[in-house]
Amino acid sequence: MSLYGELANRLREHIEHGFYKRGDKLPSVRQLATEHGVSISTVQEAYRVLEMERLVEARPKSGYFVPRESTNDRLPETSRPPQRPLEVSQWEQVLNLLSNRPANTRIQLQHAAPVMIGNTIKPLLKSLSELHRSRPEWGLGYGDIRGHIDLREQLSRLAVSSGCQLHPDDLVVTSGCQEALSVCLRAVTEPGDIIAIESPCFYGAMQAIKAANLKALEIPTHPEHGISLEALELALDQWPIKAILVTPTANNPLGFVMPEDKKQALYKLAQQYDIAIIEDDIYGDLTYEFPRPRSIKAFDNDGRVLLCSSFSKTVAPGMRVGWIAAGRYRDRVTHIKYVSSSMCPTLSQLALAKFMRQGGYDRHIRKMRTLYADSRDHLLEAIQRHLPSSTRVTRPAGGFVLWVEFAPEIDTVALTEKAQNKGVAIASGALFSATGKYRSCCRLNYSDQTPVLREEGIKILAELIRTEYPGAYS
Repeated sequence: MSLYGELANRLREHIEHGFYKRGDKLPSVRQLATEHGVSISTVQEAYRVLEMERLVEARPKSGYFVPRESTNDRLPETSRPPQRPLEVSQWEQVLNLLSNRPANTRIQLQHAAPVMIGNTIKPLLKSLSELHRSRPEWGLGYGDIRGHIDLREQLSRLAVSSGCQLHPDDLVVTSGCQEALSVCLRAVTEPGDIIAIESPCFYGAMQAIKAANLKALEIPTHPEHGISLEALELALDQWPIKAILVTPTANNPLGFVMPEDKKQALYKLAQQYDIAIIEDDIYGDLTYEFPRPRSIKAFDNDGRVLLCSSFSKTVAPGMRVGWIAAGRYRDRVTHIKYVSSSMCPTLSQLALAKFMRQGGYDRHIRKMRTLYADSRDHLLEAIQRHLPSSTRVTRPAGGFVLWVEFAPEIDTVALTEKAQNKGVAIASGALFSATGKYRSCCRLNYSDQTPVLREEGIKILAELIRTEYPGAYS
């Protein structure tokens, strides 16, 4: 057994036998390294293993702690979606969510938008300004259909952090991750084909499935470990599935990071059935652990994984810059991208390339990880204080959205409308299923509000639930 594995086992035994009790602070990394004669990286890896098991939690600038309560007791149930392929509905509801930004909405917990203020974003804004002033013609002409080489070179370097060895020519730049997903779906399917997806699943991905005239087969998904490989294998035996679409790292909307051994097993399952995997890695750089987890693409030795990502969640959605590492499907992806939108604006690509090359992106990501982890803890505490004790909630390992599961009688579709009238916007869980399932769930963000406003929003939701569903607090 490895040194970090032995240390993790020792700490696990101490926690399970009560030597360290709930809420206790654990020894510092340096203290454990000295006591056990191991390196700091060994201790960090041991703590990472225990974090994945939810036996310890890291608090930025404070150290490691035993959680105050068992998070497994309050996790949402593993999903139980319909066991047949279905056509995706919900477009009108999704359109309403995307268009609904009333002036009276003071507390925005609805949209998955990143923090876009602060010193770490200023170098990017400065580069954009300088390019517009000094090279305005670069923003007017055609560029490389695959994306500017400067950006693709930086993206290939960034890919190393997720375990991928990519050449700039392996990458195709897109107008955000939404276009990347749409292009990849069309590259590996024909109309009428079946796509296996996590359940719940990001509504944008499902609408891309709908637009490509495909059917979605929702697979049971655990709120900490991800898509059920057992259920997926049964589905692969029963249905002619053409591809698997997953968000395994900092999932939207559940927030989990699929364990590395499960990522590898998922890849081998795709190999066994000779189908493609479309991997949405848009939140991958925002995982709270460091180094960030490896992607499924890191295990890809035959080109069947199409990795999609963008800067929409890490930097700003208005940049409209995403990318695809399409493996064996690169040429088809390039053609579909061409007929879809031809090329992407050049100036934003050049500004982002400079931002990355000069270290601005890394500095920004480090700050955002800490900020979002703190915001997650604050929102979880507010939920625990104010919402009914029967409420279940995920504890995201990255990103800035979490999933709330209420008692079955609480209808979040109706709750969303009532909350909107009170100035609070939330995303009903019904948007995250092909058929409107998860009406007793909702997704909340913890990115673009102050802690005071976030807690006020939860208090307003609590008041509405107490009024509309008095039994929820009995």
